[in-house]
Amino acid sequence: MPNHFVLEICAESVDHAIAAERAGAHRIELCSDLSSGGITPSAGLMQAVRRHINIPIHVLIRPRPGDFFYSAHELEIMRHDILAAKQFGMDGVVLGLLHENTQVDIERAKALVELARPLPVTFHRAFDASENLERSLEDVIQTGAARILTSGGQPSATAGLSTLARLVQAASGRILLVPCGGVNSENILPIVRTTLAHEIHTSVGTSRSGSTESGERLAYGAPGSRLPLAVFEERVTKLVSLLGSMDYAQREN
Repeated sequence: MPNHFVLEICAESVDHAIAAERAGAHRIELCSDLSSGGITPSAGLMQAVRRHINIPIHVLIRPRPGDFFYSAHELEIMRHDILAAKQFGMDGVVLGLLHENTQVDIERAKALVELARPLPVTFHRAFDASENLERSLEDVIQTGAARILTSGGQPSATAGLSTLARLVQAASGRILLVPCGGVNSENILPIVRTTLAHEIHTSVGTSRSGSTESGERLAYGAPGSRLPLAVFEERVTKLVSLLGSMDYAQREN
């Protein structure tokens, strides 16, 4: 098991990012429109959040909701957004590209990874929409991405638990697997213990399970209301405390 856990919180506003940092989160994934699964936040939001928090910010680079097969013009937008993220002091970017047959688009994803350097890239849950996760794992490694955000191809991390554990083992230290999807205070410890994952991602209930326009089995957002700030912060605080207890237990052993 790792000696330290990293909790990444998905946030779509300055206030929620501040609350997550205040509650002890280790990193923010910044996006807009979580109800659709998240799209790239505005330049103004990136700059405002950077001014108000000190923990690392990874920004979502996704030009629209729906599938992950992008046109040349959409790819141009993604390139400009990556450059903006670098300019505005983001600490990493989160993106994912697939071919029409749902295989990982290695060539174009690798080009974006290179463009993002020195910022690390997380390949997001487009991974879960791919047909063969084991093959996709190897494909994403070829792109040079540092992390994969995944629920094991299922709507939630608990549903994909055995697959997540298998993927973490298959990654063999070559890339970080970050479990996500319905992570909460009741299941975070079993998820971490079973998968042996070092990092974990959650929106603490600010997004809802849904599917892509192509009908893939993917929990990447659905209509819902924004979680009240106090409830959001309370949930993050509890998750941080639970992971902290595991850290403490490991140091004692």
